[in-house]
Amino acid sequence: MTEVSSRPTHVLVVEDECLIRMMVVDMLKDAGFAVSDAPHADAAWAILEQRQEDIGVLFTDIDMAGSMDGFVLAGRVASAWPHINLIMTSGRQRIPDGEVPDSGRFLSRPYRPADLMQVIRKTI
Repeated sequence: MTEVSSRPTHVLVVEDECLIRMMVVDMLKDAGFAVSDAPHADAAWAILEQRQEDIGVLFTDIDMAGSMDGFVLAGRVASAWPHINLIMTSGRQRIPDGEVPDSGRFLSRPYRPADLMQVIRKTI
């Protein structure tokens, strides 16, 4: 939960690897966050169109199949909903925080649960 609100921050997790997505969702829920998840960017976009008002953080993998990868998704989210904080991850690429759209953050995979929590807390 955030310290400034009694409502938990809502995180949208976008990850095409099912086991990783389930692990991240469980970690975030255990830490007190509200969580939605999507297996690819297209599904995430559909969720965002319905729930953009309550989502505070987009946590997306970069390398995904579909009409857009995580980098394109993050750029579109930054343009459409600048109030949504961005965190990108990848096990294949390294991106400096300064290259993540909208002053977002990058978390290299593999990461420890404590690393994920630290990045999310710094982001919100």
